[in-house]
Amino acid sequence: MSISTGTERRKTDHIRINLEEQVEPHDASTGLEQYRLVHNALPELNLDTIDLSTTILGHFLSAPMLISSMTGGVEEGWQITRRLAQAAQRLGCAIGVGSQRAAIEDPARSRFFQVRDVAPDVLLLANLGAVQLNYGFGPEECRRAVEMIGADALILHLNPIQEALQSDGNRDFSGLMSKIGEVCRALEVPVVVKEIGFGISVGVARRLQEQGVAAIDASGAGGTSWSAVEHYRTAGAMSRRISSTFIDWGIPTAVTLQMARRGAPGVPLIASGGLRTGVDAAKAIALGADLAGFAGPLLRAAAVSTEDAYDMLSVLIEELRLAMFGCGAGTIAELRQAPLLKDGVEWAVLNGPVSPDRAAPVRNP
Repeated sequence: MSISTGTERRKTDHIRINLEEQVEPHDASTGLEQYRLVHNALPELNLDTIDLSTTILGHFLSAPMLISSMTGGVEEGWQITRRLAQAAQRLGCAIGVGSQRAAIEDPARSRFFQVRDVAPDVLLLANLGAVQLNYGFGPEECRRAVEMIGADALILHLNPIQEALQSDGNRDFSGLMSKIGEVCRALEVPVVVKEIGFGISVGVARRLQEQGVAAIDASGAGGTSWSAVEHYRTAGAMSRRISSTFIDWGIPTAVTLQMARRGAPGVPLIASGGLRTGVDAAKAIALGADLAGFAGPLLRAAAVSTEDAYDMLSVLIEELRLAMFGCGAGTIAELRQAPLLKDGVEWAVLNGPVSPDRAAPVRNP
């Protein structure tokens, strides 16, 4: 089997499994359900003038929404990405493409990542697996990924558990932190480091900040489990058992957000991993995120049509707007300071979560 054929089958499998199978954790959750924004019965705001706009990586966004990297490298994935890119263009959101490794190895596949013709103004993020820096890739390949699609930034994604569960996975993650730093220093565009759904700890976030990353996508557990995806791909009984064991692996999204913020306080933070509504996005921003990333709901919508993708993204944005109105936040900056309830107790987000042995400061919304 050629590399191209193997890659094409894997990408097609990933799309099919995400659309048709149960790929969320059995027992784990995002943790976002433990939090509630404090309702403000008198917000002193006009709903119609709520300002969702923000700036990140030097780009203005009409809403703090990122269409997370999902797919690419095959015809079906390209059509899905183009539909999502058109929705992002119309609504002023950001979008990341799927891993471009296939197009670096086979330039003929670069056409399956092109979206600039339908989304000339979006914040567009290229994407490569960080582990490829141990398998022959370097700053030049990273630069080619960016130039290939006219991207504004590069995502280097981290997926050690997924690679370990693949029979042909790249499992050498040694020495990658310094190589990520080399890419950050060599590229002319910002570098974002992203987990794929298992979360980023305090220590990893701290070291990424030290290496000069421009943003971190913590991508916690509770949404799509790539252990589950690989479980459906593998045929061997032993491999299926092992992949099943790790379906609930990872740091819940609500927890990894706080860990990453503590580890890298000066770095823009993207929340993803199981976000399903605009209220989830609002909670994530109140917990320290700068952008909210969505994958599953938008993938299913874009698999149908461009209009379905646009409608779903529009719903998420309007839910965020209404959540901001409901908690009395007129801007994204105010939402970042919005108080939350955790287990029925007010929990203020100021300089990180209040430790459990101290009373939470009381803030009136």
